[in-house]
Amino acid sequence: MKKILIVLLFIGISATLIYSTTKGNSKDMSGTIYEFSAKQLNGKDKSLADYKGKVVLIVNTASQCGFTKQYKGLQELYVKYNSKGLEILGFPCNQFGGQEPGTADEIKQFCEVNFSVTFPMFDKVDVNGDNSHPLFNFLKSEKSGLVTDDIKWNFTKFLIDKNGKPVERFASVTTPESLEKHIEKLLN
Repeated sequence: MKKILIVLLFIGISATLIYSTTKGNSKDMSGTIYEFSAKQLNGKDKSLADYKGKVVLIVNTASQCGFTKQYKGLQELYVKYNSKGLEILGFPCNQFGGQEPGTADEIKQFCEVNFSVTFPMFDKVDVNGDNSHPLFNFLKSEKSGLVTDDIKWNFTKFLIDKNGKPVERFASVTTPESLEKHIEKLLN
């Protein structure tokens, strides 16, 4: 009888620990972008907590995509609204048709030479699958897509409020220029 009670007690403790761990993870996932960090193109880790109090637009980018010209619109938004509290964070991704094959240095040079990009660019990440960056897992869990939570293509955009909470997700076809009213609303 004692052995059965000990086993049941052990099972109960294990179930409680599993529940607590799972519950804790879902709580973390419902947090903010400030819980995450990412490697910049220069190889240095950057905490997203550095963007507290800012409106943030997070975009998965690519240099050889039909939407690559959106870099121009993103840079224009950055120039217009950065001094008012907007940050744009670019995350190159090679998961869609191999459209971002370059090294960190090649990506940086491409963005600067072709689009005069001055907003922060991060190292290449996966946005879907087993190796998906935790930031993108969080963003997808907070703002799902139309059919699935997976990101469908390059230049998917996530708009984050001043408290680090994702408020909107925009498809690749949504131009940066069309985001102005959404950005202005969050900045005010």
